Parts: sequence; structure tokens; C-alpha cells
Amino acid sequence: MNDAPASNAPRRARVRAPELVGKGGWLNTGGKEYTLADLRGRIVILDFWTFCCVNCLHVLDELRELEERHRDTVVIIGVHSPKFVHEAEHQAVVDAVERYEVDHPVLDDPELATWKQYAVRAWPTLVVIDPEGYVVAQHAGEGHAHAIETLVGELEAEHEAKGTLRRGDGPYVPPEPVATDLRFPGKALRLPGGTFLVSDTTRHQLVELAADGETVLRRIGSGERGFGADAFSEPQGLALLPDGKVAVADTVNHAIRTFDPETGEVATVAGTGKQWWQGSATSGPAREVDLSSPWDVAWWQDRLWIAMAGVHQLWTYDPATETVEAAAGTTNEGLVDGPAAEAWFAQPSGLAAAGDRLWVADSETSAVRWLDTDLVVHTAVGTGLFDFGHRDGDAAQALLQHPLGVTALPDGSVAVSDTYNHALRRYDPATGEVSTLATDLREPSDAVLVGDEGSGDPEIVVVESARHRLTRLRLPEEAVRVESVAHRTQRAATEVGPGKLRLDVIFQAPAGQKLDLRYGPSTRLLVSSTPPELLASGDGADTDLARDLVLADGVTEGVLHVSAMAASCDDDPAIEYPACHVHQQDWGVPVRVVEGGTERLALVLAGMDEGAAQE
Repeated sequence: MNDAPASNAPRRARVRAPELVGKGGWLNTGGKEYTLADLRGRIVILDFWTFCCVNCLHVLDELRELEERHRDTVVIIGVHSPKFVHEAEHQAVVDAVERYEVDHPVLDDPELATWKQYAVRAWPTLVVIDPEGYVVAQHAGEGHAHAIETLVGELEAEHEAKGTLRRGDGPYVPPEPVATDLRFPGKALRLPGGTFLVSDTTRHQLVELAADGETVLRRIGSGERGFGADAFSEPQGLALLPDGKVAVADTVNHAIRTFDPETGEVATVAGTGKQWWQGSATSGPAREVDLSSPWDVAWWQDRLWIAMAGVHQLWTYDPATETVEAAAGTTNEGLVDGPAAEAWFAQPSGLAAAGDRLWVADSETSAVRWLDTDLVVHTAVGTGLFDFGHRDGDAAQALLQHPLGVTALPDGSVAVSDTYNHALRRYDPATGEVSTLATDLREPSDAVLVGDEGSGDPEIVVVESARHRLTRLRLPEEAVRVESVAHRTQRAATEVGPGKLRLDVIFQAPAGQKLDLRYGPSTRLLVSSTPPELLASGDGADTDLARDLVLADGVTEGVLHVSAMAASCDDDPAIEYPACHVHQQDWGVPVRVVEGGTERLALVLAGMDEGAAQE
């Protein structure tokens, strides 16, 4: 073969990259469709993502600097691979690409065709293809930007020497901007004077609207992504504090800011601007502790509660002591009730305080949860990561689809911004029933109660995020009749054999790095299953990334939940304080137990599965 690497270049396992296929077509290319042959000579990074996934949004931000530094040699292509039914709608993908400022081509793959060809098992996954069209690395989860930066440098040098690197402009063509007063607003708050404060997320601003919900009174923030006194980065949640200031969840800055409506002053009260990683502090002085994608905030029980979507937890900020701490959730992603320290959440994205309850929109489990004053977590609606839909009736069988907001109503019930169902729903604790209040809303992400609540005739203002506006509705006395629809995540199940199953999480320390063993084991593996009866043995936590699982007799299908973490540090004796990097990912792998099924399940955290690679 003529494509062997140069003698002085690192030898890598390589497999020919499958073609890029997606029925939704291409975005950000000016209408042109691309094949891998069109990109030959460039280093291609495929980013398998879906827009519901906060970890995918983290990776988008991780890639921005790399994309800018290597613009003439690297082409990043987002392969949009949906989890929820709504995410398979082409217009929803178009909206998400603008909403999250995705400045590279995106292939819309609603049927997961390319996902399957590349044997991807997790959102997000990054695949690196060299200039000759071979896959040379795969990384699942977050924290790989440094490793990919190093690999890109090696590939540039290697293929420059071989004459196989082609520099030049990439295929990205930005879409035409659209003029609207708001652009993908996230959350809203009614100020004491009757005006509305709205987080204008995509424009990195706060906007104050008049009582009509339409007239712009002022904008707060420069409109450019940043972390200064006049800048935000994709702000979301808003909450009125007792001192009259507004707490702002400055999501992509991983910070809590405050805005003073009287003076216009913006200040940072919690967060460092850096993202929290496993092993970081979970309590302490608020300005010294890292946070991770705070999505909403609410004042409850003399604390500011924070929906920390990026780590599947609830945190609190105490302005009296200027401290933060993790208050509920383990960082494991899923739906587990019980004492706050043991509960599992999945991207909590909406909060609403109501007396002795803190309501939570737990988006990835399509659930409404609540926390009581004894700090015990309960589930009102929802069953887990893989079931969703639009079904009313008894809460035990009702279904939502990725809700982002909850709003306490005067009668003790809660309105749910059921985002991917384009609906406003209602859960009534008194009856245990779920109903639909309104439909034909475009990705509602929050709602604010207004009007004369004492008259029994309140109104509600809904943030229609994908219609870029606030919409005023009268709360109906009767529910809307909606045909029931139930869905499950459409990923194909992996067929595994009965009995023993070898689990191998593949992690190869990136070039120039080694495992960080200074403080003990540098890896962690946590395994569980849904239903729990699927595993006869092998569940629990340990430090080895390989494990023998035993599947129980009589359980024919379920989901294996695998969470892996590895830490690596720069391997250079000349560096006194080497930089260290955390790589982590959670997988939910649907499995079906059949005779003749595979006896080995390999999940790639970083590197290549040598057992599957072919030269």
C-alpha cells in the first residue's frame, strides 16, 4: 500500500472512514452537499451531537478555539444524530445550529445512518479522519480538546511532509442573519414594576420588555459572547432576589451573575468562568468554585437554588456567606429518587419555588421532579432517559418530551413548558393528573404567571423560544384534548449473549500524556442497569476500566448505564507543574439478550479499539 505513514511519524491503527449520509441534508454550506472525497487533504473532525445534550453543547464550546486556530487545515462537521423525535425535525436542527452558533457545516442525519456506520454509541462523540480519508482516533464525551489539538498538530506535520495536506478555506458558509427583537430567548421574569426581563440567549443579552411583552425598553450586555461587566454567554435562568437584584444563570460562562434593575450594574457572585470537572471542589467560597452550565435559578428556603444541568445536580448559593455547595444529585445521569445526596438527575433545566416544594424540570428524563424541605427528591411525572411522548392522564403513565421549564400556579399545581412537544402542560398534585393547557407553541422554554391572580382569572406568558417571542395565554378552565403518543429512543439495541459479558472501556492516553497516578488510581468506572434485575453481578464502582458483567437469566432486554472517567497529564519531565486533563463520558447502551450475541461490549472513551480496527 502507498499510504503507510512516514517512517518518523507515529504509527496509528487506521480504518477507512465511511461516507457521510443524512436524509436531512447539509447546513452551513450554502446549499452544497459534500462527500469525504471533497474533503480529501483536510483533517476532518466529525462531531456526533444532538441539541438536547448539554455535554454536546460543552464540546461545541471546547472546539471553538481549535476550529479558529486550524481553520486552513481542519474541517469540523457536526453530524446531528437525534435522541428525541422532535430533534429529527429538520427545522428544529436549523434552529439549533443558529441557537448555539455552530460555525461549521452540519449534516442532518435523522435516521442515524452515519451514526451507525461509525459505530457511535454516545453523545457526544468525536471522530478524527486524516487527510487520506482514514479514521485515526475516536473520543466519547468531554475534555478531549487538548488531545485533539495535539493530534491535529501531528497530522499537519505528517501529511505536510508526505504532500497529502491541502490548505485553504473550508466549506463553511454562514446563514443570512434574521432581524427580530429576541433570538431564541430562554427564560423570563416579571419585575416588580410589571415589565419583563428576558434572557435573549443567542444574542448573549438580557432584554427588558414593557408590560405588553413586546416593546423593547433596554438591552443589558454588549451582545458579544464574553465574561466582562457588560457581557454574557448564552444566559438562561432568572430569579428575583430579596434585595431586588436579579440572579442570572450565565450558562456558557459557568457562572451566576446579578443584575441590578435600578443601576444597571452586572456583577459575578458565583463561578470562576471555568467548567467544573470531576474532582473539583463541590463547596466553598462562591467566586472560587467552578460551576457547570447553570440553566435555571430560583429563590427557595433562604438560598438561591441552581439547576446545574452540566453535572446533573442542584446546587445552592448563600448570599449571606457568599458560598456555594452541591445540594442534590450525585453527578450520575438518570432518574433515581430519595435523599438528595443519593438522587440522580438528568440535565435539570427549570426550577420553580412553591411553598414547601421546589419543582424541577428534569429535561433528559422528560420528567417533573420535586424536592421537599427534608431534602428528599420525588418524581411526579416521568420514568427515565429512554421513554417520552405526549400522553395525558394519570401521572404514572403520562409522558412529556424534554421539558425545560416549570411554573407554580395559584392552585398548587404546576405548569410545564413541554419543550419538544411544543405544548404547555399541567400537573396537579391533588389529583395526580397530567393535562395539556395549550399546543402550537414553538419550543416553549419557560412561562411566567401574570394578571390578577386574586380574580381567579390569571394569564400566563410563555417564552416561545423558537418563535423568538413571548406569547400571552389565558389559563383555560378545561384541558385541550391531545392524541396520545409514546416514544422510545430510536437507537438500535446491541445484541449480547446470555451470561457473561466483557465490558471494555477503551482509553489511550493522548500523545505526550500519561495517566495521572499521583493521587492514586486515575480511572473510574461505574456500571448500573435498567431494570436493575438485568445484571446478576458486575454493577457498582471500581477503578478498572475493564470488567466482567453477568446478565441475569430471564431478563431479555434493558439498558446498561456506564460512566467512565480517566485523568491524564502532560508527560514531560522538564515541566514542573504539568497540565492535567479529565476525560469523562456516560453511556446508556440498550441491549437485547439473544443466543449468539456478542460476548464483548467495547466503549471508546479515547483512542481506537485495536480489537476492532483493521489496517
